[in-house]
Amino acid sequence: MKKFKRVYIEITNNCNLSCGFCPKTKRGHEFMNAGLFRHILENIKGVSEFVYFHVMGEPLMHPQLGDFLDMCGEYGYKVNLTTNGTLIGKSHHIIGKPALRQVNISLHSNNDPGNKYSGAYLDGIFDFVDASKDKTLICLRLWNLSDAKSNEENMAVIDKISAKYAPDAVIGDKPTHVRGIQIAKNIFINQSRVFEWPDLSREDAGEDGFCYGLREQIGILVDGTVVPCCLDKDGDLNLGNIRTDSLENIINSPRARAIYDGFSGKKAVEPLCKKCGYRTRFK
Repeated sequence: MKKFKRVYIEITNNCNLSCGFCPKTKRGHEFMNAGLFRHILENIKGVSEFVYFHVMGEPLMHPQLGDFLDMCGEYGYKVNLTTNGTLIGKSHHIIGKPALRQVNISLHSNNDPGNKYSGAYLDGIFDFVDASKDKTLICLRLWNLSDAKSNEENMAVIDKISAKYAPDAVIGDKPTHVRGIQIAKNIFINQSRVFEWPDLSREDAGEDGFCYGLREQIGILVDGTVVPCCLDKDGDLNLGNIRTDSLENIINSPRARAIYDGFSGKKAVEPLCKKCGYRTRFK
């Protein structure tokens, strides 16, 4: 069985926000049940050490999040969780869970029109960070660098972060290294430019390029559908369903092999991949 650096599991595709930079899924909104989640954990044993609660949706909305983290601990998985941070004040029950390795907090959600939160938004995040930083890695994300307005709003957030943690490194309104800048023990800030999510309605970005889908990662959507990467919001690259087939069969299917072999030759073969703005970062 091929091994991956990470397996994305979409425990829910529900979200409490409607941000302009995040595309909407055409799929019905669901919460993954515990039976399917355990089935997935059993079927990816030996495939990866790291599980990511991410694709679409806000994982902190899931009513069984704590139980899911405990299950991951049973199987020895380490979990990276990505959240918009708006519900983090109600999520202190996950602090200290042995399986929880890293929490990525998308601070750019706060800058989106119509989703403004008061100063209590950052205060709640700081409270969570302070309570969990000795046990969990924290990555504060600003992935909306694009124009003067967004960068100005980012600097207001950065100023508050700098005042709170007094980092040795200078934080500016420019992209950071992929791992970000360490601003305190176990706390990092990561900044990047806005990218266009792949969508079949977009113009082609060309077939030349590379992607780590099916090479370092796979995604499993809330209904068990297996996709090559974490950007397939609608399951357009449906490789099979882990409910009814083994992961080994799914990732060795003709469609999966064609995608993998295509990118081995620096070519995108799927229409969705040709319309992926993120893929162009790996040219």
